[in-house]
Amino acid sequence: MICCENKAQKKDMKKFKKVCHKALKELGKKNFALIVHGNSFPAEQGKNTGFGTPNSNAGKNLMNFASGLFNAIQLGPQGKTKACDSSPYTGTIFSVNPLFIDLEQLTSKEWGNILSENTYKRVCDANPNKDINKTAYSYIFKAQDEALQEAYVNFKQWNNKKLNKEFDKFKEENSFWLDKDALYEALSIENNNDYWPLWDSKIDRNLFNPKSEEEKKAVFLREKEIRLKYADEINYYAFVQFVASKQSEQTKKYALKHDLKLIADRQVAFSDRDSWAYQSLFLDGWMLGCPPDYFSKDGQAWGFPVVNPEKMFNEDGSLGEAGILLKNLYKKMFKENPGGVRIDHIVGLIDPWVYKAGKKPMPEQGAGRLYSSPEHPELSKYAIATMDDLNLELGSDKEKRVKKLSKEQIKKYGAMIEKIVIAAAKEEGLNKDSIVCEDLGTLTFPVESVMKEYDLQGMRLTQFVKHDKPEHPYRCCNIVPRSWAMVGTHDNEPISMWADEMINTHVGYLNVVNLVDDMYAELDGKDRDDLIVKLTTDAKALMNVKLAEIFASKAENIQVFFTDFFGIKDTYNKPGTSGDANWSLRLPNNFEEVYLNNISEDGLALNLPLILKMAINARGTDFAKKHEKLLKELEKLI
Repeated sequence: MICCENKAQKKDMKKFKKVCHKALKELGKKNFALIVHGNSFPAEQGKNTGFGTPNSNAGKNLMNFASGLFNAIQLGPQGKTKACDSSPYTGTIFSVNPLFIDLEQLTSKEWGNILSENTYKRVCDANPNKDINKTAYSYIFKAQDEALQEAYVNFKQWNNKKLNKEFDKFKEENSFWLDKDALYEALSIENNNDYWPLWDSKIDRNLFNPKSEEEKKAVFLREKEIRLKYADEINYYAFVQFVASKQSEQTKKYALKHDLKLIADRQVAFSDRDSWAYQSLFLDGWMLGCPPDYFSKDGQAWGFPVVNPEKMFNEDGSLGEAGILLKNLYKKMFKENPGGVRIDHIVGLIDPWVYKAGKKPMPEQGAGRLYSSPEHPELSKYAIATMDDLNLELGSDKEKRVKKLSKEQIKKYGAMIEKIVIAAAKEEGLNKDSIVCEDLGTLTFPVESVMKEYDLQGMRLTQFVKHDKPEHPYRCCNIVPRSWAMVGTHDNEPISMWADEMINTHVGYLNVVNLVDDMYAELDGKDRDDLIVKLTTDAKALMNVKLAEIFASKAENIQVFFTDFFGIKDTYNKPGTSGDANWSLRLPNNFEEVYLNNISEDGLALNLPLILKMAINARGTDFAKKHEKLLKELEKLI
């Protein structure tokens, strides 16, 4: 749509954006964000290395396209992932994924041509998925490193004084995390394994968590030895992080220039590298997971370490060593992403479910909520809720077990939010509206209370509305203004596939009845019955009404996953699966053409003028009458 062939088409696109923007404003939408993880960004024709990045020219093309329609892009986690696991939600908390480095830039004069054009071309030509919109994770993980190794050698030979000075400054300013992350890389080479629990050397495993005075002396000498032996490898790691940081900063400036805010994503997990570097700050013998539920009778054993509450805050309420580390992390994220941070699994910060290492995350095997288990023999010392606060008729894994809390207790549950997350945002010049809380699924009373106390914005996922609960928070009529509404996230099938599953089913019918009551409240009699029949038998019609629902709701913020916006009938992530096929879906290089084709009558893309028109009409006759002119303008664009 942006790369139009003539001035007339560009003018039409400008009008398209202007009218849609006006409609969004009239509907009370403050933010309209496109969800697209970095690896899902498109490539330009002939320049597909096997992995997407916002830092490429193609990334900037997507921003050009989004600008004027969207005012934000919700990215995925940016951390460095492992060769054997492409999930961005297990990446490092500080180090940036080297796969986000745009190799083409390194072939330019600005970077002293430190990467040869032949190497760049070879990486693109050898990409096994160069002609399809999928990443080639295993391929590019190795190929990217080889290309960056070449760039590093040439960077040293180039010896550019200006960049060398910038590089030294970067290493100094980021030493608090970079030194340990780079050292882990060296020890992975030394031990022939990048998974530290399998390292033969006990000293290497406990380098930053010595158990005795003797070990303290040994680790001091060992660290000195490794830093000397692998000095160049450590510097290479820092170089890669420097390049990634420099490119990301340029991308941030480009986005802001085009009125787009980039929103980061903070996963609840810690990577292997992080759990090794900061193992002294984690609760020994405990892991983070989810309790048994409808989807998993044994619960979900994530295997992520749990921050030790006693290391989070000191007795006087000031930040402890772990608290300082996490605040520095959030400060870095808010600084690099002025659009804010989406916190994945907010319950993991406020009321986490923990289980014993080697056990299942089930109550009968000792699992419980870290701050809500006053009856637990081991977790009771961390409890904020008391026995009097519990509904003892409910098991420890039930959401509503904590039934009441005092103001003081709520403040204790929310201490990490207030003193770390909100404080970090403020110090970077942002407010609490820059915090997006993923509160889908489990929502315990402590989480609800903290969200309310600090007036935080949660999410409303309409695809998961429970049709038999009139007060369900995901239902259109119940969605509160201070929230982010969406039909799906990176973990869901596209809404077109959901609609296919719903038509001609009883569950679909029950969903449609609620949808019609909320969206077409003024309809009755035969008109209402006819509409219900249509929506229970026509998947495309159901999809459009479901999309219009989030815009018709009172939510001030809207997010749309890229598959739903562009009408791509494929799934990005299938929870519980691994391998190169997962987390691999990308936008095709002709994404603009795809969108234009898919907003046609038979297409599956989000036809924004049509959807916004439906949303305005859903607000009622008076509201529609007030916006007659706008409705006519939208009609012309459909």
